[in-house]
Order: sequence, then C-alpha cells, then structure tokens
Amino acid sequence: MDKAQKPTIAILFGGCSPEYGVSLQSAHAVITHLDTNLYTFVLIGISQTGEWYRFNGNHDKIKNDTWNNSADCVRANISPCRSIRGLVELTQGEISITKIDAAFPVLHGKNGEDGTVQGLLELAGIPIVGCNTLSSALCMDKDRAHKTAYLAGINVPKSFVLSKASVGDKAKTVEANADELGYPLFIKPIRAGSSFGISKVLNQDELSAATELAFRYDNRIIIEQCINGIEIGCAVLGNEDLIVGELDEIELSDGFFDHQEKYTLETSAIHVPARIPPSTAADIKAMAKIAYQALGCSGFARVDFFLNPDGEIFFNEANTIPGFTLHSRYPNMLKAIGMSFADVVNMAVSLALNS
Repeated sequence: MDKAQKPTIAILFGGCSPEYGVSLQSAHAVITHLDTNLYTFVLIGISQTGEWYRFNGNHDKIKNDTWNNSADCVRANISPCRSIRGLVELTQGEISITKIDAAFPVLHGKNGEDGTVQGLLELAGIPIVGCNTLSSALCMDKDRAHKTAYLAGINVPKSFVLSKASVGDKAKTVEANADELGYPLFIKPIRAGSSFGISKVLNQDELSAATELAFRYDNRIIIEQCINGIEIGCAVLGNEDLIVGELDEIELSDGFFDHQEKYTLETSAIHVPARIPPSTAADIKAMAKIAYQALGCSGFARVDFFLNPDGEIFFNEANTIPGFTLHSRYPNMLKAIGMSFADVVNMAVSLALNS
C-alpha cells in the first residue's frame, strides 16, 4: 500500500491529569505496536500544564518522559473546524495542516478519558478510537454509571453522593448515612481514575480525613458500601459484535486495589483466568456486555465487578481507557483468548475507521 493511501492516526498522550505518567507508558506501547504497513501516525503530546505539541522525536523519549523539548516538538492543536479535520501546526510563522482519519486518545483520567477530548474530536469530525463523548463522560462519573448499570438490571453497591459545597451542612447526615451503609465503606471522588483519592474507611473517626482526601480530586464524592469478596475484570472489544476476553481476578493480601497496588502489585496478584466457577464467569461476561452497551461504550473498555462469597455480582465501574502497557490488565485478558497486543491495538483502530 502506498504511504499516501494509508489512514493517518493521531495518537494523543500525556495530559494534565494525575495519570500523566501512565499515559506515557501506554502510548509508547500503542505506538510501537500499531501496524505501519496499514497506518501512518502523528503523535500529539499534551504537557502536564495542558500545552499541545506535535512530537517528532524518538518514541523512547515518550516512555522516558523526555519528549517535551524544543528540538522534537512543534506547537500544534486539533482544529474543531470540520473543513480542516486535522492537526494545525505553527512553525516560524507558517501554518501547516495534517489531515487525520482517526484519533486514539491514550489519555487516562480527567481531561482525556472523561469526554473532554472526545468532544473536541467529535466537533472536528474525527473518528475516535474508543468511546465517544457521552459514554466517556458517563463512565467517568461513578454515580451515574452505577445508576445506568442498575437500570440495566445489574446489582450495584449501595451509596450516597456528597457535594463539596454542602459538606459543612451535612456532617451529621454523612455520619448517619455512613452508619446505615455500615463499616468498612469506601469514599471516592466521583470523577477520578486509577484509584486516586479513594479511601477504605473502617470507622466513623476516619470519615473526615477520607472525605477531605476525596475532595482534593473532585467537588463531588461518593460514599459507597463495601462489597466483601473479590474484584473481577472483563475486557470488552468491539462496537456491535463484542469480543470478551478471559476474566481476571485481583487477589489482595490486605487493604484494597489502590493506585500503588495497581502499578506495583507489591501485596497483590492478578490471576487470568479468574479462579471462579465457569457458570459464574459466563454470568459476569454476559453482564459486562450488558453494561458496556447500556453505557454506550464503543471500541473498547474494561468493565469491573465485585463477586461476594454468596455468588452475588455487583457492577463496580467501566474504564473507557484502561491501561495499555504490555503488562496491563486489559490486553492480558484478551491475550488469554489468543489476541496479541498488536491485534488489540490494530483492531481498535480499525473499528474507529469503519464505524
């Protein structure tokens, strides 16, 4: 295939969220596994302060976080104008435009996974590799995602929501609601990824500090029932016809699967396939498809559940841009059914181009 005929894929990385570093690792893996016989790509780096650049340097500089330098970067942004449908660069007073056929936002957390970037891409008329604006925003909001899953017939943990503006007036209400949920319980920011700001609260004395921590990441928080049992993940790939990977199971020796554990596995282990009965696995896979479709997901997402000792299944969350490193949970679940990392990346891009 002639290079000029290849679709041009923009890969967005970095971003001004606490998950900036994870994005760099995921993006490097995606870039090095995209089939250059089928696609050409442009790399768009977003700094931690929110500056946009076209990156033209060695891919390892992304992995090593040395990408943001004047030799390798040119000021650039995606134009919302559909007549442009691409990347606008400004170099020494000259403007150049690179047409984009699809964009792959490898951006975790706020300002990347929450529908903000997806909205820009939709305005520009650029197909998105992954979920659209509405689905991204909905899945990022733990409260609304739970309500949607519940309406689709899936159990969810009991919870209540608290806004920062009203916390002073509701201290007694918080205590009363927490007592009703029972301890331990979880306090989480409504819209944050990678377990940032999440606390497992063992008693009433810990409520205040956990609430304060969660509010550092969002102005709305959710106080949620703790489901005793194990966490099960399900990788889903597709638009209409869905591919489901093997389930994975998080084994914890103590505490919960917080940010440090997600990326170090110091006291935990991940088992693929999950060590659960086949009938239960089949039920969870079916529920993952239902949740995926109810939340409007497309392209790919990881749908997570809790499984209690009585065999009851509870929806936890849908992660619309899960980790995409070679060691991340999402690609490893699909690897267990015979899909290589390259297969997953290239199929995700193909789904966007053909949607």
